[in-house]
Parts: sequence; C-alpha cells; structure tokens
Amino acid sequence: MPWPRNLAKAIKTKVNLAGYTSFKIGGQAKYFFEPKNLKQLQQVLILAKHAGLRVFILGAGSNILVSDSGLDGLVIKLSNKSFKQLDCQGSCLTAGSGLKLNALISFSRNKNLSGLEFLTGIPGTLGGCLMGNAGAWGKAIGELVKQVGVLDYNGKLKLLESKQLKFAYRKSNLNNYIIIWAKLKLLAKEKKAIAAKINQYLLRRKQSQGNNLPNAGCIFKNPACGSAGRLIDNCGLKGMARGGAVISKLHANFILNTGKAKSRDVLSLMDLTRKKVKERFKINLEPEIKIWK
Repeated sequence: MPWPRNLAKAIKTKVNLAGYTSFKIGGQAKYFFEPKNLKQLQQVLILAKHAGLRVFILGAGSNILVSDSGLDGLVIKLSNKSFKQLDCQGSCLTAGSGLKLNALISFSRNKNLSGLEFLTGIPGTLGGCLMGNAGAWGKAIGELVKQVGVLDYNGKLKLLESKQLKFAYRKSNLNNYIIIWAKLKLLAKEKKAIAAKINQYLLRRKQSQGNNLPNAGCIFKNPACGSAGRLIDNCGLKGMARGGAVISKLHANFILNTGKAKSRDVLSLMDLTRKKVKERFKINLEPEIKIWK
C-alpha cells in the first residue's frame, strides 16, 4: 500500500510479532506502526479505513496468541510517550492507554492513592486492561473508571462517561474503539499501606502462578461455577504437551512456551482442554486470551 510521504518511513513492513508478545509466538505483521502522536494515529486510521485494511491495536501483547502465518493487516502499537501521560487531580488519576500497569500502580502509590493494587503483577497496559476489564482477587478495573477518551476506527475522538460504559467479567463495550486515555477514581491512603498491599498481591501471584516461561496469563475465563484451572486440573491435564507448548504443572489454566512453541501447539492444547472439560463437567470453557489470525 502506498503510504503518504510523512508516514512511509515510519510504517514498517513484515515485522515479526513474536518478540512483541509475552507468549513469544507469532508470525509477521504486513504493516507495523508506532504513531508519534494522536494526529498521526488518526491519519493512519483514516487511510486504513479507506484501503479496507484490518487494524490490530497492540498493547503489551500479554494476553494474545498471534497466528504462525502472521497478520494481513496493520498492527498499531501506542508506545510513544504521548500515549503514556499521567496526571493527578485530588483522588482522580488520568493516564494514557499505552502506560504499563506497573508504572500506573507505582505512580498511584507515590501519590498516596489506593485502588489499583490488585492489578499488581499483570504485565499489560492500561488500554488492554480496560478493554478486557482485567481483574484479580474478586476485583476489576471497570469499578474505578470515570471517563475514557477513545478514537473510533474512522479517527474520530470521543469522550465516554461512566454511564456509557459497560463492564462485565473480562469484557467491556470498548471493543469498537481505540482507547487513548482513562480517568480513574481512587482512594487516599498512606503510602506504607499501599506498598504492603502491593507486596501481598505480588506474593500471592508468585505462589499461585509463578513460572518464568513465556505465557499469556490465564487461557480460559472462569465459568460461573468456579475456577477454570481447577476444572482443567481435575481432568488430569497438567503437564500435557503439544509441540513446544505445555499446560503448567503449577496453574492448569496457564499454557507455557517451553522454547519453540507455535500457535498451532497452543491451539491444540486449548482444543484438547475444552473437549475434556466438556466431556467430564458439561461446561464450555471460553477463551480469555485473544487469538489474532
């Protein structure tokens, strides 16, 4: 596709995506772009729309599985500092969608603001966190949101108030937008108390999920009846392998990349898991990770 002169050098072609994901799996993106600012992002979205080009928004790549055959479209990563702005007014914190969650949590702690601690250890960005209403330990980020600034895929900027937002378990109504920033309502608390909570959540996560192999976090959503990991474990699937992918022996809802896993290996384990859980418990497991193909 012929891009305008001001964008031609910035938009890369045939970029390997494995290194941009926590799974370390995936083929090439036909086009890859990291806009410098909102104006550039809007320009590219309009061009992509007119060209009928599929657009993928990449955050930290922490809960996606990219196809081995790559993506025939445009991958946009909001990595520039203009998408990582932070501002604090009273107990409200406004943050850019490209900001990593650990940076957001550290900033709020330093401002004596509590409420985000439960997200400690989740390796995502704010944008991805909001899109999937990320949560842990019975809490979710949607509970904290006051406003969200978004772009639609025509490049039009919109402000969504809390009453326009719909958050549910691991989903939201933000899927038709590109999140630019969000305003969160937090609570004033002493820094020491916030730090203690952060350490508590880090320890809990390490004890229940601790492993150093590439993964995408929980593969399946928890069904209404309880824990997906427990169901998978009860099917005797811990340690089951396909190619370079293996179901974690510590947390059965994690699939690990032992070094040379392909997306087809992960998908094979996912299919096996869903089949076994369905046969034994009559429950359909729903993927929590996004599959890009």
